[in-house]
Amino acid sequence: MILANLSVPLLGIVDTAILGHLSDSRYLSAVAISTSLLAFMYWGFGFLRMGTTGASAQAHNDKEGAGLLIKALVFSWAIAALILLGGNLLGHIGLSIMNADEVLHPLAQSYLSIRLYSAPAVLGTYVVVGWLIGQQQTRWPLAIAVTSNILNIGLDYLFIIKWGYQSDGAAAASAISEYCGFCLALWSVRMPLARMLRLGIPQTWSYGPSLKTLFSSNLQLFIRTAALLFSIAFFTAQSAALGQNQLAANAILLQLMMISAYGLDGFAQAAEALVGEAYKRRDPNILMAVCRACTNYCAITAIAVSALLFLLKPLIINGMTDLPAVNGLLNEYYFWLVWLPLLCAPSYLLDGIYIGALKTRAMQWCMIFCVCAVYLPLWAATRHWGNHGLWLTLSVFNLARGISLATLFKQSVLKNLPARKSEVRYHP
Repeated sequence: MILANLSVPLLGIVDTAILGHLSDSRYLSAVAISTSLLAFMYWGFGFLRMGTTGASAQAHNDKEGAGLLIKALVFSWAIAALILLGGNLLGHIGLSIMNADEVLHPLAQSYLSIRLYSAPAVLGTYVVVGWLIGQQQTRWPLAIAVTSNILNIGLDYLFIIKWGYQSDGAAAASAISEYCGFCLALWSVRMPLARMLRLGIPQTWSYGPSLKTLFSSNLQLFIRTAALLFSIAFFTAQSAALGQNQLAANAILLQLMMISAYGLDGFAQAAEALVGEAYKRRDPNILMAVCRACTNYCAITAIAVSALLFLLKPLIINGMTDLPAVNGLLNEYYFWLVWLPLLCAPSYLLDGIYIGALKTRAMQWCMIFCVCAVYLPLWAATRHWGNHGLWLTLSVFNLARGISLATLFKQSVLKNLPARKSEVRYHP
């Protein structure tokens, strides 16, 4: 899962690196604004993966798991249809409140219009990948991610460098690669889908969690994810208010932060599947063994990631852009990026534990608390510090996420776990 996750931000990193070496920073800034808005329309529905993972891990038999997969796919395509109908309008409204320079609006709107066509593929892939993780079949998510991202790299080179389509080329490359990834995702689950569909739609629909249960848990995850993505979009909007070059520099640092986040999420996703298994087996020994193992490895990896970011600073900055103004800003604010993996790792891992246990309500309220009681008040108090205040706010916000989830761990995750214990020690 670490390998699969690390390939995901390549889709953004390759776009950023190629656009960062063009002669004008407008294209990079436009993509930064657009991808922030797409986060609400695509990543905002990341609950489709998270909610499917926990339910898949706790499914008691193959028919229950396959019924869940079909219901979640139908649910994802219904949401995709709404995105296709209203996405352009939402994008236009979003651009008007993002504090971006007017010159960026046409480029950003064009990028959004192209990327919206991939909504069915993106959301469908979320569901399939989540289901596969819950079934502990993690080789397929790796294959899906690597295939789509290798294709995206090739298409980026063709559309942007060879044909000169700039930000529109980046959008088209991403959309095509997302559909190819979804085709591979459907191929990976062809057997359970075919087996259930042979039973007929009415009987298939009777297996798996009820639509009410599925909707309830996904709604809580949606609210939690929307609050998280609001924090990133707010960060991007405030970056735009600081100027075009500052926006471009922060966009690069955010992309680099996403790489470490996706890598550390590998342990969170392992926890999702294994904690779900512990709940299915009604065994707190397994739960605590999984939590200890994932915590140890996640901490070691976070330290290693911060060390690599520190040691490779010149190589990373020069590789991302050769625009002098943006390069200078990257050097000034890079130290925030070095500390972020250490500050964020606890929240990533605890998210995975809560998802596996299907304790989505607690996740929702912790996130709302961190945004409303930590993130926004701290930004208001430090906004006169400029970009340093903005990065301090983001760092403390991520630290608060981990602290709040840890505080509720016993009450939310352990308290409701049945008391029956296995007689055999579990060593993950």
